[in-house]
Amino acid sequence: MKIVIPGGSGQVGRLLAQAWGDAHQVHVLSRSAQGLHHWDGASLGPWAELLEDADVVINLAGRTVDCRYNDRNLRQMMDSRVRSTRVVGEAIAACARPPRLWLQMSTATIYAHSLDRPNDERSGRIGGWEPDAPVYWKHSIDIALAWERELELAQVPDRVRKVALRTAMVMTPEAGGVFSVLRRMARLGLGGPIAGGQQKVSWIHGRDFVRALEFLIANPDIEGPVNLCAPGPLPQRELMAQLRDALGVPLGLPATAWMAELGALALQTDTELLLKSRYVLPGRLQEAGFAFAHPQWGEAVRDLLAQP
Repeated sequence: MKIVIPGGSGQVGRLLAQAWGDAHQVHVLSRSAQGLHHWDGASLGPWAELLEDADVVINLAGRTVDCRYNDRNLRQMMDSRVRSTRVVGEAIAACARPPRLWLQMSTATIYAHSLDRPNDERSGRIGGWEPDAPVYWKHSIDIALAWERELELAQVPDRVRKVALRTAMVMTPEAGGVFSVLRRMARLGLGGPIAGGQQKVSWIHGRDFVRALEFLIANPDIEGPVNLCAPGPLPQRELMAQLRDALGVPLGLPATAWMAELGALALQTDTELLLKSRYVLPGRLQEAGFAFAHPQWGEAVRDLLAQP
């Protein structure tokens, strides 16, 4: 296949390029990385010609959410997602032979903060939050809604199938990824419950993320939003306890919400990433017959730790 990946120079893009590079023609678009096709994520250019005769375009572009949620960063998070999605749609619309499939990155954060009610694509609650959730968390939901709305509004040929990838945390052993951060915290003795640790964590093993995309490519009847997450979400305290157990670390210091805020400030990130309960299930994938290789966290952790 010919696969074009706008915004593919990050962790997820590298994961896909590594998995598919030998078997397929993979073209990665990046604003800065050398050796890749250049684009600015906002306007048409020579890069758009790559979409001619492509089988799949996978748009991963968007400013990282690992930052302080101030006005400037929130605007960049919004603009980078909306503009890149819009221009990918414009490029597809201009193709004489457009891709047959547009996989558009989205986020499981689109669902409301929930401790006891799971969210799937059919019954999940979008655009709201529980009374105990900070109001400013709504910014992330607004960004996710605008992101998916741009995909829906894109005027592309009817033959182009559009799928919004509502993705949970992708776990790979790569340095700098979320799993490496959690592993480092556990080894330092900081892997205890945060603010009680009851908030649910949805996640997906990197290999299952790749396999899920291959499944979506191979199943032409699936379109619209799809949750990319393992069927085994679990409370944060259990997630860290199982990671500590696999590492042989007996204890993890707990942290209150205000301690988490101090740590987030020092790391220039936001506590929403730690405290929001993302209780998400892969309803449509399982209904369509997708079998996860790593459905449960404990086994996934051992597999990730065994990788070089």
